[in-house]
Amino acid sequence: MNGPTPAPAGPVAEGFPSDAVRDRARRGTAAVFPPLDAYGSTLFGADPARPALWADPLDAFRLVPPVFMPQRLEKLVDLAREPVHHDVELTSAFGGFAATAPVYLSAFGSTRIAGGDLGLAASRQAGRLGIPMVVGENIVPVEGYGRSDGTGGEDGEKAERMLLARLHAYLGDVPDGVGGVVVQQSTEDADAEVWNLVHSDPGAAPLLDTGRLAFELKVGQGAKPGLGGMTVLPRAQAARVSGQYTVDGSLDADGERLLRCSSPGTFTDEILRQQIRLMRNNFPRVKVWVKLPPGRDVGAAARVAWESGADAVTVDGAEGGSGWAPTAFLDHVGLPLGECLRRVGRPEHDLLASGRMWEGTRAVKALALGARAVGLGRAALVAVAEDPENGLVRLVEALALELRLLVSAVGKYRVGDLAPEDLWSPAGDVPVEAPTALVPGGVPGGAP
Repeated sequence: MNGPTPAPAGPVAEGFPSDAVRDRARRGTAAVFPPLDAYGSTLFGADPARPALWADPLDAFRLVPPVFMPQRLEKLVDLAREPVHHDVELTSAFGGFAATAPVYLSAFGSTRIAGGDLGLAASRQAGRLGIPMVVGENIVPVEGYGRSDGTGGEDGEKAERMLLARLHAYLGDVPDGVGGVVVQQSTEDADAEVWNLVHSDPGAAPLLDTGRLAFELKVGQGAKPGLGGMTVLPRAQAARVSGQYTVDGSLDADGERLLRCSSPGTFTDEILRQQIRLMRNNFPRVKVWVKLPPGRDVGAAARVAWESGADAVTVDGAEGGSGWAPTAFLDHVGLPLGECLRRVGRPEHDLLASGRMWEGTRAVKALALGARAVGLGRAALVAVAEDPENGLVRLVEALALELRLLVSAVGKYRVGDLAPEDLWSPAGDVPVEAPTALVPGGVPGGAP
C-alpha cells in the first residue's frame, strides 16, 4: 500500500519562477548578480540559450547568393580562370589602421580572468595576426600602468596585468604596416589620466610614430548599458578605495566581499562633441575611436561622433560583455546588435560591431549591414585559455576561412562589397538602400 504523498516544501505556482524567488528570499540583494563564486572565473554576457528574452535580427537573417554573379565574371576575366574562395581579399582598413582581416581584438577590461597570462597571450597573438587590439578599460585604476622597461615595477602577476605590459607584448609580435593599439578610457580612467600616460611614454613611441595608436572614448558597453564599472573587492581593499568609489555590501551576507561601483559618465550630444574635439586637439597624431552602448538613440550618437571627427565608432550589442553585471541587464537591457546596426544605417564612415562574434556567418551579416570590422571579446579569451600560444590565431584562421567561403558564395571577392542585398529576413526588415552619407535628424528607413 502506498503511503501518503509528501506535502510540498512550499507553495508551487505553475509557470512561475519559484526557485528564483526562493533564491532571493534566501540571499536578498546578492541574488541580483551572478553567483559570487563565479566572479573572476566566468565570462558574462547575454545568453543565446535564452533567445526568448531577446531576439537579435542577425540570427534570423539568411545569406542568399544570387544566380547571376557579374562580379564573379569580372574576377574570372581578371584571373583568366574560374575564381574560388581563396581569391577573396580579406585585408581591410578601418579606424585609421590597416589589418589583415576585418577583425579586431575587443577590450577585456580589468576583470581578473582577462589579466595576467591570458591578457598577455591575447596581445601577442593579436600582434602576430596583424589585427588591431583594444586595451581597456579600468586596467590602470585597478592594476596600475607599469614602466617603460615592461616590468611593471614589481614582480609577479600584478606586473603582467598592467596596461603597458599588454602594449609591449603586442609590439613584440606585430608586423610592420598592419595592426594598431586602441587605448580605451572610461570616466575613472580619465581620473587616472590614462591617455596622457600612454601618449607621453617612450614605450608607446613605436605606435605613435607609425600612426598605429588610437584612443577610444568609452561611452558605454553591451553587458550593462547605463551602468559603470562593477568589481568585487575584499573588505580591506574596498576600504582603501571607498573615498574614491561607491562601495556597498549588497553581494555578501558575511561582509567579506564588497561591490565597488563607478560612474559611467554623463553624456549629451554637446558633451560628446566637446570630448572628441578635445581628443583631436590634445592628441593630433592619435586616431579617435568612440565606443557606444546599445542604446535606443545609438544612431544619433554615432552621427554626432562622426560629425565631430571620430575615425571609428564601435557599437557593442546587448550580447557583448565579458565582465560582472547584474543578471537583469544581461538578459533584458539594451538593443541586440542587429537592431543597433539597423538604427545606425549604412554610413560612409567606419562602423565597428561587437557582441557574440566568433564565427563567419554572424560576422558576414554584420559586415553586410554596414560594419567595417567585427570585434572578438569573450571568444578570444576562451580561445587563448584553450591554447595560450595559438588559440586565438587558430580561431581567427577558422573565421577567415568561413569569411572567404561565404563572401565567395554571394559572388563577391572583397569583404567591403558585402551589402544588404546579400541578406534575407523572414520579417522582411532587411534594409535595401545603398550606403548613404550622414543624414541630420534621422537615418535611412526612419530608424530612430
